[in-house]
Amino acid sequence: MAVRHFLRLLDLEPAELEALVARAIELKRLQREGAEHRPLAGRVLAMLFEKSSTRTRVSFEAGMAQLGGHAIFLSPRDTQLGRGEPVADTARVLGRMADAIMARTYAHATLETLAAHAGVPVINGLSDRFHPCQLLADVQTYVEHRGSIAGRRVAWIGDGNNMCNSYIEAARQFGFELRIACPEGYEPERALLEENADRVRLLRDPREAAEGADLVVTDVWASMGQEEEQAQRRRDFAAYQVTPEIMARARPDALFMHCLPAHRGEEVAAEVIDGPQSVVWDEAENRLHAQKALLERLMAG
Repeated sequence: MAVRHFLRLLDLEPAELEALVARAIELKRLQREGAEHRPLAGRVLAMLFEKSSTRTRVSFEAGMAQLGGHAIFLSPRDTQLGRGEPVADTARVLGRMADAIMARTYAHATLETLAAHAGVPVINGLSDRFHPCQLLADVQTYVEHRGSIAGRRVAWIGDGNNMCNSYIEAARQFGFELRIACPEGYEPERALLEENADRVRLLRDPREAAEGADLVVTDVWASMGQEEEQAQRRRDFAAYQVTPEIMARARPDALFMHCLPAHRGEEVAAEVIDGPQSVVWDEAENRLHAQKALLERLMAG
């Protein structure tokens, strides 16, 4: 049987993604009922981190423990990658000692190299191009609160970054309309926009993007590795804060999401992220449950 990877949402079929979301909701229920579920007993997940993390590390590590397996945290200081060992060599070794690899990297190409040489499933915990695990959690959260996201309107307001790229792929895989509002020079990948033009619109006005939206989403204006651009980005994104006025243009029952960490007073007003339409804490928790469903599928079949 061929090894399955999860580097981007397109690596799984729409029906598989829908099944993962449903399974995540079921695993969440089982955990809250105190049911023991250990399909990954004796299995090991190697976790490679080039970037620091709170939610990604804790959710994968806790998820493996709850499924009966074990996770090993590896930073550049802990491995020979930090001393120049080729990624392919590291992949070959880890693939013989671990049952899967999760990597949080700067370059998406690192994940592709790992997947080409590991011989075990490789999961994207975040790269410069995509953040698919976050999208599983976001869709799960929407389904729990409002039902199917198919046919809904989602507004992405802010940087056309890795999260935005994954939202474009999610629009295709889950069947919703996506409106993206970003300043010039901060667009998502052109090829993704062109390939999904039937579902995605690129706008400049965040108010227009939010009009009639069922879900409004944003992210930080400067991601890790962009700290030197922070002052310029604050100026360029000043009109793109998700405020109560922006939310008022969405549907009355619209939800607000943010993958966190958040900067109140920058990309989102405190009144929004801490307000009644915000589901960011459910969204953060669901990283655990969505990834458990993913680990179960990739590692246990």
